[in-house]
This record gives sequence, structure tokens and C-alpha cells, in this order.
Amino acid sequence: MIRRVAAAQATLDRFKDKTFRLGMHDCVRMAAHHLRRLGYTVKLPPAGAYRSKRQAMKLLGDRGYGDLAAALDALGLERIAPAAAVVGDIVQMPAEDELGALCIAMGNGRVLGYHQDAPGAVVMQPAETVAAWRVRA
Repeated sequence: MIRRVAAAQATLDRFKDKTFRLGMHDCVRMAAHHLRRLGYTVKLPPAGAYRSKRQAMKLLGDRGYGDLAAALDALGLERIAPAAAVVGDIVQMPAEDELGALCIAMGNGRVLGYHQDAPGAVVMQPAETVAAWRVRA
């Protein structure tokens, strides 16, 4: 649990002041950073390779994934009930588009993610979740 907490804190420290920008500072890059801190190998397109949701979806499709959930499943992460998420797990929240929104579980039901009303990634209490994955440390 200590590694999970340290990785979640390091992810918060890195992304809290980074303004959301697709392809540079977004939920996918945040989740990938977090997973790498816990020993996972995550391959992403180079920074700046996508700047729109359409480009991001095309890159996902080119890699054989219909959405972000399929990409996380392909990493071998176990799906869990969102209510069972503990510090360091990945949680998907609803989004206005098909791309989705990934967050990092911070404990006590809160997640780290991007929100349209915040300048950088923030810790928030989600009203609704879509899915969650157990991250093994």
C-alpha cells in the first residue's frame, strides 16, 4: 500500500499544476505516468501526437482499441467494482464524449482527475463512475 500511496501522491504532484491539453497533459498521460510509477510498461504516442478528441480516438483505433477501457483491459488490469477502488487504482468517470475520463483513486472515495472548472488536475468526489481497474503494485 505504501508504493500505491507514493505513486498516487507523485502523480498528484506532477499533474496538479498542468493545464489540461490533449496529447500533452490529459487523463491518459496522467494514468500512464501513474502506472509506470508502479512498474507497468505503457506505450503512448509521442507527446503532441494528438490534439483533438478525433485524433485521439483515431490513434486508439489504430492500436486496435475502441475506447480507453479496452486499452486498460489490454494491459491486463483486472476490472473491479468502482466502489472497491483503493488508493492507486484507475477509475473511469463519465465524459461528454466517447473518449472517456480516467482518474486515479486517492482514497476515501476521491479521485485525481481533470475537471473543466479547474486549472489543473484536482482531487474530487465523483458523483458517478463508469468502471474501475485494480492496479497491482
